[in-house]
Amino acid sequence: MFKCLSHYYDNVVLGKPRLVLVLLLFIFAFFAFFVKDFKLDASSDSLLLESDEDLRIFREVNERYGTHDFLFVTFTPDEDLFSETALKQIKLLRDELSQLSRVESVISILDVPLVKIIGGKLSNVAKNFRTLEDPSVDRDKARAELLESPVYKDLIMSSDAGTTALMLNLKIDEDFSRLLKQKNSLLIKRDKTGLSPEQHDELAQTLIDYNRVKTGLDAEMHKNILQVRSIMAKYTDYGDLHLGGLPMISDDMISFIKKDLLVFGIGVLIFLVIMLTTIFRQIRWVVLPLLSCVFAGLVMLGLLGLVGWKVTVISSNFISLMLILTMSMNVHLIVRYRQLRRDDPERDQHDLVLDMTRRMVWPCLYTALTTMIGFASLVVSGIKPVIDFGWMMTIGLAVTFLTSFTLFPAILMLLDRARIPASQNSEVPLTRALAGFTERHGTSVLVLSVLLAVVSAVGMGKLKVENSFINYFSKSTEIYQGLKLIDDKLGGTTPLDVILKFDDLKEYGAPQVGGDDEFDDFEDLFGDEDNNNTDAWFTDYKIKRIKAVHEYLDALPAVGKVLSLASLLKLAEDLNEGAPFDAFELAIINKRAPKELKASMLDPYISIENNEARINLRIMDSLEDLRRNELLIQINKDLHEKLGLASEDFQVTGILVLYNNMLQSLFRSQILTLGVVMLGIALMLVVLFRSFSLAVIGIIPNLLAAAIILGLMGLMNIPLDLMTITIAAITIGIAVDNSIHYIYRFREEFPKHQDYIKTMHYCHANIGRAVFYTAITIIVGFSIMVMSNFIPTIYFGLLIALAMFIALLAVLTLLPKLILIWKPF
Repeated sequence: MFKCLSHYYDNVVLGKPRLVLVLLLFIFAFFAFFVKDFKLDASSDSLLLESDEDLRIFREVNERYGTHDFLFVTFTPDEDLFSETALKQIKLLRDELSQLSRVESVISILDVPLVKIIGGKLSNVAKNFRTLEDPSVDRDKARAELLESPVYKDLIMSSDAGTTALMLNLKIDEDFSRLLKQKNSLLIKRDKTGLSPEQHDELAQTLIDYNRVKTGLDAEMHKNILQVRSIMAKYTDYGDLHLGGLPMISDDMISFIKKDLLVFGIGVLIFLVIMLTTIFRQIRWVVLPLLSCVFAGLVMLGLLGLVGWKVTVISSNFISLMLILTMSMNVHLIVRYRQLRRDDPERDQHDLVLDMTRRMVWPCLYTALTTMIGFASLVVSGIKPVIDFGWMMTIGLAVTFLTSFTLFPAILMLLDRARIPASQNSEVPLTRALAGFTERHGTSVLVLSVLLAVVSAVGMGKLKVENSFINYFSKSTEIYQGLKLIDDKLGGTTPLDVILKFDDLKEYGAPQVGGDDEFDDFEDLFGDEDNNNTDAWFTDYKIKRIKAVHEYLDALPAVGKVLSLASLLKLAEDLNEGAPFDAFELAIINKRAPKELKASMLDPYISIENNEARINLRIMDSLEDLRRNELLIQINKDLHEKLGLASEDFQVTGILVLYNNMLQSLFRSQILTLGVVMLGIALMLVVLFRSFSLAVIGIIPNLLAAAIILGLMGLMNIPLDLMTITIAAITIGIAVDNSIHYIYRFREEFPKHQDYIKTMHYCHANIGRAVFYTAITIIVGFSIMVMSNFIPTIYFGLLIALAMFIALLAVLTLLPKLILIWKPF
């Protein structure tokens, strides 16, 4: 079979290179047409576990309590916040922002009710309801009231009265909400009980409609965010302004991804041109690899556009990875061709190219397969963007291999035999030095390897998983500056909800209803509406529980602003001259309050229909010692042990929970991922070399490189996150390529020399050169990621580059020493 394939390859690819190039041109044009459909996705949905039960709860809570997406604009005026100039600019800014198409309403410091400064009875407050826009309002009293307000302090105004926030509530798109609910319902049903053929069709159509509507909304949101920034720019002469909110972060992330794709791609290409020119000093050895890179990269982009596969933050570096790996494979082909040409100057071009492909197809195939296993292992993570990244790179490596053994040799067949200047026949000094060092100090290599393995094990024991949004971005970015300002002055950034669930009403009974003159003011304040039969829900038991949990959460160092029914109670008690409110009074408020007041003050925090209450809090994400998983564990434990709540009495939910679940799931899956990588690569090496001992020898240096990197991260307190958590699997998958090439060549050359030392020196001088060139390509290629604005991408690039350098040294020292000891041939 293999002879048949070899014969076919010789006759078609090498025998008819022009025909092959025409076919490849058609393939290139076909996929290039779909590059225009290439899409990016930086939404929060792309980073969540669809099968996570907490995700279902989170969506239900958002729907139940009417949670809106929102943007916020922070304003720190140059003058006093309550000065005429500052308030005028806030009013103008608010009015302009209110005109945007996606903005439903804007709440500013000018719009919040000022009730304490009126004084007198509650009836007087109701008749003289005022805001800061009222010219008769005493601004010093207004400042004092807002600074003491349990609702608005650290929400709409900082505690130093120097910064205010404008909340832009975004309109809810009914079509999108309907499709999201329908999609989630079908996905849950698919995972739990399976779908009928009709429901499969319904899900497919729903996903199409959902993506269509979402794409339109994303485009409109991008336009609105640009308009918000344009409006903000008009007011920079009056103070510092920052834009924040999850929609802005998602939109900016897309800009980051686009920039990364462009910068990485151009940066890698420039580096490759310089490297190839420096190493080979012939135009053909620069142009041919670049053509292979461009062909493979654009075909893959077109494929993603064709199938509608969106690129996320995690997979945004797949283009640079493809360029690097395509170039590495082409370098191996170039080095082997040049060696064959040097060893036998009289051979014609056809024989040289045929011999090159025959000798390199198997090591290149197996290196591609082992690298594909490294990336394919990511699919067991259960995290959609990581799974997508794994599949993208797996398919991309298949494209790389096919391109390298069709386009590269076909073009080479149309060229004359390359000249090999004598000056380029010298060994690489580093490989020669490493060969001598391994021969003379091999024992030291083994001892050092064992010591590094032990230290790495200690460091790996210190690894932790963290997901700090603010630390993902450079301090120069608006995302960082906005999040930092909100953390420091406006009550924290990352939202979290605690849902308190109560027993049936019969357990506590209804409050005693009776008349009391002191409550007449409530009648004056709220008017008289029909009784809605919900009064009995408000009990002293519920109020005490809500207050207790609220006070506990508010006392946690990592928690910023806390809002709940207890906040409203505190505000009402202040109005009631400090007298505590009981359940009956709260029932009166609920019954008599205008709908607008209930919608803003009660409905976000209680659900009488579901017999539960919501406490909303924000976590200060920028705290250096914050451990999110430990915080969530502590909250759940304390609610149970300190406050006496049973597990069925409360539910902790929110974005923090979802991202923490995702990271913890990914961390746990790494054991399985590494197991898959190790097993898959070991099987590949056994099949390739037909030797268990060679498989072990080949994988040890690369496993050591991955362990050193993980150990270094633990010792340096670098957390595992969405990007860095994939380093071990990718390192082993890529680095093992050099082991395969070295062992394959050693096995090929050993019968000629019949001496392990001589064979080692020969291999270092020949395949060692290719290993060195490809390693440098990968190291510098990954190092280009330091130009990203996304900190995890920078860590990812630098750590992979360091891992590749360690793997290079291990392959040229530890690997040959193991061969010299084991003598497997």
